Amino acid sequence: MRYMTAAVVVLAAALAFAVPSARAQSAVVKAEVLKDWTGLKDTMMKIADAMPEDKFGYKSTPAQRSYGEQVLHVATVNMALLGTIGGTTAAPTINAKATAKAEILKALSDSFDYGTALINEQTPDGMLQVVKARFLGESTRARVIYFLVGHTWDIYGQMAVYLRLNGVTPPASVRP
Repeated sequence: MRYMTAAVVVLAAALAFAVPSARAQSAVVKAEVLKDWTGLKDTMMKIADAMPEDKFGYKSTPAQRSYGEQVLHVATVNMALLGTIGGTTAAPTINAKATAKAEILKALSDSFDYGTALINEQTPDGMLQVVKARFLGESTRARVIYFLVGHTWDIYGQMAVYLRLNGVTPPASVRP
């Protein structure tokens, strides 16, 4: 009985320290998700803006999306999945058929701002709660954001090629 009592006391002490640790970890997850999301917005706005307006209709091959369509694709996929996270922030209206550079850049910016607002609405523990996400099924809110981050980096790589094919160095590759 004495050993069992000691084991219970040790287990209770371990759990007491584990709970704050788990809470601290979920706060770190939320902070890192937000940092990566807002950093990606900056990167994407720079690469999207780097293409001259008269080249926003450029396609590397006829079967591919145009440069402007690539940017809009990021914005529309962001919007489709961000809505599954939940929150009170109203979703912006995005014109998925936009062709003007300014309207396309605004759509991209608005989609990232919407994500930032939704992330900020979540509690640290809320980032680890499971939601039903289009294309992903049941996923944590953090996983939904990181899926969007991965998707966006994929499109970024395609956009970098489009820029180079038009004699433009992607902003992240410019060296002083």
